[in-house]
Amino acid sequence: MSSARPTVRLTVAQAVVRFLSQQWSERDGEEQRLVQGCFGIFGHGNVAGMGQALLEAELRAPGSFTYHQARNEQGMVHAAAAFARMRNRLATLACLSSIGPGATNMVTGAAAATINRLPVLLLPGDVFATRVADPVLQQLEQPVSRDLSVNDAFRPVSRFFDRVERPEQLPDALLGAMRTLTDQAEAGAATICLCQDTQAEAYDWPEALFARRVWHIGRPRPDGAALGRAVAVLQSAKRPLIVAGGGVIYSEATEALRAFVEGTGIPVAETQAGKGSLRFDHPQSVGSIGVTGTAAANSLARKADVVIGIGTRWSDFTTASRTAFAGPEVRFINCNIARFDALKQAGTDLTGDAKAALELLGGALTGWDVGPAYRDEVARLARAWEQTVERAYNLRHEPLPGQSEVIGAVNEVSGPDDVMVCAAGSLPGDLHKLWRAEGPKCYHVEYGYSCMGYEIAGGLGVKMAAPDRDVYVMVGDGSYLMMSQELVTAVQENLKLTIVLVNNHGFASIGSLSETVGAPRYGTWYRFREERSGRLDGKPLPIDFVANAESLGATAWRARGVDELKAALLKAKSVDGPVLIEIEVDPLAPAPSSESWWDVAVAEVSDLDETARARHEYEVSKTAQRNYL
Repeated sequence: MSSARPTVRLTVAQAVVRFLSQQWSERDGEEQRLVQGCFGIFGHGNVAGMGQALLEAELRAPGSFTYHQARNEQGMVHAAAAFARMRNRLATLACLSSIGPGATNMVTGAAAATINRLPVLLLPGDVFATRVADPVLQQLEQPVSRDLSVNDAFRPVSRFFDRVERPEQLPDALLGAMRTLTDQAEAGAATICLCQDTQAEAYDWPEALFARRVWHIGRPRPDGAALGRAVAVLQSAKRPLIVAGGGVIYSEATEALRAFVEGTGIPVAETQAGKGSLRFDHPQSVGSIGVTGTAAANSLARKADVVIGIGTRWSDFTTASRTAFAGPEVRFINCNIARFDALKQAGTDLTGDAKAALELLGGALTGWDVGPAYRDEVARLARAWEQTVERAYNLRHEPLPGQSEVIGAVNEVSGPDDVMVCAAGSLPGDLHKLWRAEGPKCYHVEYGYSCMGYEIAGGLGVKMAAPDRDVYVMVGDGSYLMMSQELVTAVQENLKLTIVLVNNHGFASIGSLSETVGAPRYGTWYRFREERSGRLDGKPLPIDFVANAESLGATAWRARGVDELKAALLKAKSVDGPVLIEIEVDPLAPAPSSESWWDVAVAEVSDLDETARARHEYEVSKTAQRNYL
C-alpha cells in the first residue's frame, strides 16, 4: 500500500488561484472569504500565467474567484484597500499586474494600504527566474546585483514580501502572506512577486494545500497588570478625554465604547479613521481632534490631564504636531492591538483588542464618573460646535458657494446608512470637522497617506464591499484629474457611485497652506501661462469635467449653486450606474477654524515679506511643541 500523499498537477499560477479561493477568515464565530476575488491588468509578465489560470478557474468553477478588470494598477490597489477597510480588515481583494511599469504603478497603492494598516494582496509579475532571456522587455538591469528587479521597490512599503522563483517556494509564500493579511496588528500590503516563467511551470502539489482553510482572528485581552495600571491612572483623572481611532471601528467596538462613555461621562474625540465611533449627536461626542478638529475637542485636549487613545497611531494631524495636549502633567493610556502604537507618547500601554479592553475597563470602573461639572462643560462645547456647523452649512456665500455648503447639501440628502468617501485636498479637513456621521461605516476618508486619486477607486471598493449601501464620493478637481479611470470600472460593473466633483480651479488645500508658509497660492491655480509675466497666472483652464465623465460612460450634470446640487443629488438616486455632479465653489470662502496648528517648516531666510512674517509666526508656534516623555 502506498503512503504517498495525494497530489494534483497544476501550474504555479493555477495553484495560486485555487489556494486563494479556499481561504476564509473568522471572528466571533462569523466566517467570510478572506480573498474575495481579484483586480488585474494583464501584460506579457502575467497573461500566460495568472491570466490563463483565472480563465480556467472561471470556466471550471464559475464564481469561485471573480476577476475584475481595472484601468490603473494604483487605482485597483486603492479599491482593494477600501474594500478591506469596509469589511473591517476581515476580507480583501488581490491585485495582479505584469512586470515593469504595471508592477511599479502599484507601489503607491501598497504604501497607502500599509500606512493605513489595511490588508491587500499584491501579485506583481517578475522577470524570468532562469534569466535565460535577460534582459527581457521592461527589465531593470543592475550590474552589481543580478537578482534585483523593480519589484524590490515593494519591500519598504509591504508588511510581507517574497519572490517565487521555484514552485517549491510557493506554499511558504502563500501562507506567509495569509498570516500577514489576518494579523490585525501587522496588516498592510502582502506582496508575492511571481516570476513569469515560474507562473507557467507545472508541479505536483499536495492536495492538502487546497483544502478549505480558516484563519481565526481573536480578540487578545490586555495583560491584567497593565489593565490595573490603566485603571489607576483613569481613577486619578479630573479631565479625561478619549481619542477614538480606526481600531475602534475595525474591532467593532463602537457599542462597547458607547456603553463605557455613558457610564463614565468621558468625552470622545475622533481621528479621521475613527470618525463615526460615536454618533455625531451623542452627548459624549465632541467631534474630530487635532489639525482638522473641532474647537470643542481641541479645547478639551488642551486641558486634559489623562488622554486615552483607543486604536490610534497618533499621527501629527491627531496631535496637532504635538501641541494639542498642553497640560503640563498630561498622561496617556494607549489601547492598541499593535504594541508599537500602544507605547507611543510614553503612555501606559494596553496592548490588545479595543472591544475587549473597553469591556474590561468598563467593568473595572463601575461607579466611577467624571462628575456633573465636566459633563456640563462637554455638552456646552459640543452645542457651540454644532451651531458652528449649522452656520457653515448655511453660509450663503456669493457669487459661488463655499465648500462647507456643498458638504451640508450632501449630508442633508444622504441617508443614515450611506457612505461618504474622500481622501485628499481641503475636503478631508472640512469633512472631518463638519460631516455628521451617524454610524461607524458611514465615513470613509483615506488620510493616513492622503493620496490624491484614491477617491473614485476607493468608492468603487466600498461599493463592492457593501453593495446594499449608497456611496457618495467627494473629490476635488485636482484629485479627479490625477486619477479618475476607475469610473470606467464602475460603469463596467454597473456599480452606483454618486460623485460630487468640487471644482475650485486648482489645489485648494495647498493653496490655503501656502498662504501660511510664505508662498501665497504659488503653483496652486489651474491657469494658462500669462505671456507678459511668464507665470501661470492667466485665465482659468477651460476643463469640462461633465463632458469628461460622460466620455467615460457615466451620467454627468453640472450644478450651479447649492439648490441645483440638492436637486441633482435627489435625481441621482433613481439613476443606475455612476453619476458625477460638478459644482464650482469659491476656494477662498471661510471655513470654521480648528483652533489648532500643523508643523510645516517655513523658509528661515527670504526676501519676501510674506515669508518673513510666516517664519516669525512659525517660530512662535514651535514654542508650544513638546515631546511626551
